[in-house]
Amino acid sequence: MDYLQLTFHPAGLYQLAAFPWAFLYGYLSSFGHLPIIPRFIYLLFGGIVLSCVSMGPYSVIIFIPVLASIVLFHIISWQSIHWWALALQMAWQTACHLWLLYKEYYLQEEITLRLFVMISALMLLTQKITTLAMDIDERKVKIIPVDGGMKNWFFSGSAQQILMFLSYLLFFPALLGGPLCSFVEFHNQVSESHRRNYPCFKQVTKGCLFALILQTLRILVSINISSQMSLLSCRHLNCVYTMWTTALLFKLSYYSHWLLDESLFRAAGFLKENQVDGFQATFYDADIWTLETTHKISVFTRTWNKSTANWLRRLIFEKCKVGSLLITFAFSAWWHGLYPGHVFGFLCWALLVKADYRIHKYFNPCQQSWCRRLLYRIFTWLQTQLIVAFLIMAIEMRGFKMIWLLCSSYNCFFPILYCLSLISFIKRKT
Repeated sequence: MDYLQLTFHPAGLYQLAAFPWAFLYGYLSSFGHLPIIPRFIYLLFGGIVLSCVSMGPYSVIIFIPVLASIVLFHIISWQSIHWWALALQMAWQTACHLWLLYKEYYLQEEITLRLFVMISALMLLTQKITTLAMDIDERKVKIIPVDGGMKNWFFSGSAQQILMFLSYLLFFPALLGGPLCSFVEFHNQVSESHRRNYPCFKQVTKGCLFALILQTLRILVSINISSQMSLLSCRHLNCVYTMWTTALLFKLSYYSHWLLDESLFRAAGFLKENQVDGFQATFYDADIWTLETTHKISVFTRTWNKSTANWLRRLIFEKCKVGSLLITFAFSAWWHGLYPGHVFGFLCWALLVKADYRIHKYFNPCQQSWCRRLLYRIFTWLQTQLIVAFLIMAIEMRGFKMIWLLCSSYNCFFPILYCLSLISFIKRKT
């Protein structure tokens, strides 16, 4: 079991256990053996079972906001539903984060696997509830009023809509991870799955195999780090190497988890036809090539966990008229749990993205010859990778001690260089 926990993301084992049920759903739906309403019931029931198995008694923390949101959608007017849903869901999630902080730091209790899976699923649930609320606010989804006097209420339009809402919020392929989709996309995927060919095992196997390769690489890197030194004992430039390799562990874990999530979506038949590339996944969070080759922090930011980045853009960035970038990253720190590393890391990230825009805008006219362009690309790529490693370490390690170790070592040189460049450009502008 220790080896499996080392190999897979904490929620990855439960995701793997869901594959047979995803294949069964995809097969029955694609070949017309499962009517539309039973499809929503299947996805909902699978989500309830997966919640109980993976979270145990903590699954109640997931079910309460799901049921509360359904009631909220039917008692609040559509003009203000978005802000009510955001406020209440973030209040519930923040209370859960504070409870975990209390257990971890005051009671000195170790966070168990079930608690970790629960808080991760709760964060994803916040995305879906607010996305559905925004769809209602933008009139993409209309609430069917509940008719309390109807005898055959279960077969009414309002009851079917409630079933679809519950299925969307708890459907098992995206319960513990996975890309975010809107309710409209989800509804279309479920309703039209019988009109397309069932995805072959080849694509699913390819994604799972690639995820396993990345996790094997992660194990090799972790062995190398444990046999060398940690950030607590490193000295001088060795700290830069240690920081980069440790951040690589986190990135490999995220990449493999995203690929596993996408493979689970494929297994369940959640695909969308693309006019250029044929049948492709509707969602794609693991654009590893772009993440590892880009020389711009801004591009890395937009590409990292793309569906979450798009959610933050729609929820916060596009609605803020002043300081949208800083407010978006501050909200992201709040959504992640408000650990010291989250606050420091995400606010620092916002400043570095701002600096990145100005730096590349300033140096672009200077890239006249191919030699200059090559040197510029190499230097900025290296700078980007080291800054990203700094940010990942601050955010993932979370505590004051790690922030101090990062800021008191040579690792702080790379973000400081970008921040000084931002200050210099601001002074020139004024």
